[in-house]
Amino acid sequence: MPAPSSSLIDPAIGHLATLVQGAAEDPPGLLAVLATVTDPRHRRGVRHRLAVILGLAVCAVLAGARSFTAIAEWAADADEQTLARLGVTGAAPCESTIRRVLQRLDADVFDDLAGAWAQRRTTPGPGARRAIAVDGKTLRGSGADGEDSRHLLAALDHAHGVVLGQVDVGAKTNEIPMFSVLLDRIGITGAVITADAMHAQRSHATYLAGRGAHYLLTVKRNQPSLHAQLAALPWRQVPVACDTRERGHGRAERRTLKVTAVARGLLFPHAAQAIQIVRRRRLKGKRKWSAETCYAVTSLTVTQASPAQLAAIIRGHWAIEDRLHWVRDMNWDEDRSQVRTASGPRVMAALRNLVITILRLTGATSIAAALRYHARRPSRPLRTIMNC
Repeated sequence: MPAPSSSLIDPAIGHLATLVQGAAEDPPGLLAVLATVTDPRHRRGVRHRLAVILGLAVCAVLAGARSFTAIAEWAADADEQTLARLGVTGAAPCESTIRRVLQRLDADVFDDLAGAWAQRRTTPGPGARRAIAVDGKTLRGSGADGEDSRHLLAALDHAHGVVLGQVDVGAKTNEIPMFSVLLDRIGITGAVITADAMHAQRSHATYLAGRGAHYLLTVKRNQPSLHAQLAALPWRQVPVACDTRERGHGRAERRTLKVTAVARGLLFPHAAQAIQIVRRRRLKGKRKWSAETCYAVTSLTVTQASPAQLAAIIRGHWAIEDRLHWVRDMNWDEDRSQVRTASGPRVMAALRNLVITILRLTGATSIAAALRYHARRPSRPLRTIMNC
């Protein structure tokens, strides 16, 4: 006798899946997007549809689940009404089913669909420019038996703190060739891309210009010629364009920014302005200040971005560390995750990214508090994603 299949409320999901392929002015909901992911399994003997398992996984991670076992435990404890609304008929899928399915999932497709959904939900308004930070993170717990740990390159929207894309950086390569692979999946026309010194590559600047995008890149001594050129500019003659002071975390900090036009003479494609940032810090109770000088280059002209806007973009880049990588480590203990097999590590990271996006879009100011809120009642995660 064939195994019964779970239905994700067939009439509703059928309608939502149709919306994914049309109605650009009315972005489809998250459950509709999950319903379009291709199932990696053979159809024969499938008891739980992929959309059901993905819906359960998102809800469980939204409630703080850190592993396949924790996802299965959340599903086992969920009330019948919540499970029914997610499309579960009969018993909830067990841990082995969830693990096998997610390990076989096409992580590229899942990341692309989640990123495209986030992009649609955060389309900049007229006259606004999207700023996108690109940075990588190693999943330290994913390596075992001499295997390298997985390394992922992600793109984060500065303003909204949502993940727009993610790609796997293979063990035999590095982030540099994956920069364009990642951004090929994102609409970046008119956007400004920020990245650390590793990505201050001439090929990147040329690529971004070809896509109709701008860049603001940190420059360090890994690019000795460019760094020397920037350091040799007559900065003493350039007035301070932006001066900010902050106190917090046991220290006082002052940042001064100078900007000068370099339309000609700088050996970097499409460079329009050079930037010098001087950071001075003093720890609480100390009298001595420490100072650090760094440089950046941008294709944005003086008419396209004021010094204050450039300073905000530079500060905004570090949101990818503070609002994504740190959040995944602190709230899901990602670096100690024991998920290691097949697509499992990347899929779990993608689920965390998606949950962070969901919470940011629904106005959460504290990810930790939001996870605790959703963990207290099984109906809450479903209610949240149904409203996305």
